[in-house]
Amino acid sequence: MITIRHSHERGHLNIDWLDSYHTFSFGNYYDPQYMGWRSLRVINEDRIQPGGGFPTHGHRDMEIITYMLQGSLEHKDSLGTGSIIQRGEVQRMSAGTGIRHSEFNPSSTNTAHFLQIWLIPDRENLPPSYEQQSFNLFKNPGQFQLMATPHNVENTLRIHQDVNLYAACLPSGDRISYSLPPQRYAWIQVAKGEVILNEIPLTIGDGAAIAQETELTFTATNDAEILLFDLA
Repeated sequence: MITIRHSHERGHLNIDWLDSYHTFSFGNYYDPQYMGWRSLRVINEDRIQPGGGFPTHGHRDMEIITYMLQGSLEHKDSLGTGSIIQRGEVQRMSAGTGIRHSEFNPSSTNTAHFLQIWLIPDRENLPPSYEQQSFNLFKNPGQFQLMATPHNVENTLRIHQDVNLYAACLPSGDRISYSLPPQRYAWIQVAKGEVILNEIPLTIGDGAAIAQETELTFTATNDAEILLFDLA
């Protein structure tokens, strides 16, 4: 079963420095039918104007992933971490017992465009931690690349939940497949372009909840970038 969450159905917040679309209930946007999918709790597509950003604020007991689509984002947190996340890089922050951080667009000219993803961890009160990783999606188009996993896999981010996060860049006309193991679920998020998922067309900003499916096939009808969450 594949259930589509169309881009235009998402919650929307637009203020002077932030344009944000919420796939699931978040902040002042509430829809009881969209509170998350399995352990996936938040997918926000954010655009921050030059010089704008989120001032220091706190989180706890959440796995937070930032996936850059355009521009850069400056991160500072109470662990003493200070970094700038660029296109092609992904950040994982485990809030655990509590962490405070800020996120700003350091550019004076370019918009920062990214996905902010929250996963409910497999246990509470973890020690807060942070890591950042660069990936070569653009050098290896047409294949899924593992980005985050609970397992000890070299050159991936380590998350505290039974989720494997993949991403792929697909040139127009490319076709790839993914075999979903039995008793597993998936969420697909189209970050760019257009794809056909098992004969269902999806466009930028669309998502899809997947249950009781074993084979997923993606055909790009426009240059596309997609995220695939393999979930318990």
